[in-house]
Amino acid sequence: MFESLTGSLSNFFRKVGGKGKKLTEADIKEGLRTVRMSLLEADVALPVVREFIEKVTVKAIGADVLTAVDPSQQIVKVVHDELIALMGPVDTRINYKAEGPTVILMAGLQGSGKTTTCGKLVHYLKRQGHKPLLVAADLQRPAAIEQLKVLGEQLDTPVFSTSSEGAAGMAPPELCAKAIEFAKTNKNDVVILDTAGRLQIDEALMNELALVNERTQPDEVFLVVDSMVGQDAVNSAKVFNQKLPISGVILTKLDGDSRGGAALSVKSITGKPIKFVGVGEKLDRLEEFHPERMATRILGMGDIVSLVEKAQEVLDKDQAALFQDKMIKDSLTLDDFLTQLRAVKKMGSFKDLLGMIPGFAGMKELDSSDESFATVEAVICSMTKEERANPGIIGTARKKRIAAGSGTTVNDVSHLMKEFERVTKHLSNFSKAANFMNKMVPGASAPVKAMSMEQKKALKKKRKQEKMNKKKNRR
Repeated sequence: MFESLTGSLSNFFRKVGGKGKKLTEADIKEGLRTVRMSLLEADVALPVVREFIEKVTVKAIGADVLTAVDPSQQIVKVVHDELIALMGPVDTRINYKAEGPTVILMAGLQGSGKTTTCGKLVHYLKRQGHKPLLVAADLQRPAAIEQLKVLGEQLDTPVFSTSSEGAAGMAPPELCAKAIEFAKTNKNDVVILDTAGRLQIDEALMNELALVNERTQPDEVFLVVDSMVGQDAVNSAKVFNQKLPISGVILTKLDGDSRGGAALSVKSITGKPIKFVGVGEKLDRLEEFHPERMATRILGMGDIVSLVEKAQEVLDKDQAALFQDKMIKDSLTLDDFLTQLRAVKKMGSFKDLLGMIPGFAGMKELDSSDESFATVEAVICSMTKEERANPGIIGTARKKRIAAGSGTTVNDVSHLMKEFERVTKHLSNFSKAANFMNKMVPGASAPVKAMSMEQKKALKKKRKQEKMNKKKNRR
């Protein structure tokens, strides 16, 4: 996400940094012209671009920047702060009722991902201990009810629809009101209304939504917006906000949007906070929206906080401790390598994860595709137990056999061997690796102290001996 904008902003910061310790007002204004074009190309709304550039210009040509020890870094901070102001503040709260079910009305155009987002919201709520009820109030789109029922089965969540007892033939407003009574009886504490959408905003759609809103008096009205349609998403959000008491926005398909115009515009245009963002197709891919984290990602600075949160959800503490112990003893195998890759894969796509690591965002030379993971997995699974435990014995003949068994090439096998060797060398820096693992999984193991000179000599001798043994095995 934001790939094109991140690249353009990085170029701007490099140019400003190349000016040295002295920056003039002309230098800054010239650079901001590039930023303006980048924002427009990212499909950010023109009024938003104008206001953003004006604020950055005022602050960037101030005395605090021009007289700073490192003015280029100050400009990065100015842009970062203004991006946060543009998308923030953080507001992921849901206005839960003290008594009775909390009603959430989901509105949006057809194709915005509204029904799928209802399922993702259920997954999010259940993880917090709630007992939600889904309501199939979209009677316009064919198979919308069936889609919601399938999601309900996957999530083990009841779905109230026209096929429910006493609801046959009801119009959406009456159906939603009946569903709330059902929720009270069955002790569902959150009711999610999946309302109908249209290909475009029309009078029939708005009248139906207004009636549903009037009958149910929802505690939250979330507008679901497809971020990939850019400027059109912002325009539709503006109209919905004029007709409905929108309390928050959910941006979908943000992982597929390389521009990011909707995310940067919708808060400013509607005045309503972005509550959640959809960053994948699976039901667990709904995230709370944090403007400061998004700003750092846009600027190519990564998002370590989100990365650590994801890691804590999927990494097993005992497994992480064992991995660290092997790392310290310099005894990692390809089985360990594959186990960790599979754990990381649960956190999301490799490309998105790399975007969260400072310095890796926007590095196109890295093959971070999920297909590359599949290749690695196939190659390792085609090895014998002995080969995975001791990769040094893999010579040309073994590589040919492994390539044939995994449906890959000898070059793929050789590339994996080199990558594994490179990674294990990096991980041999015990102190840094241990500190990183402690951040990923708190309490996994105590930090490892830096090696003494004697330990370094012993390790060097050990590696030299291993290389000699590998050569003997290949012969």
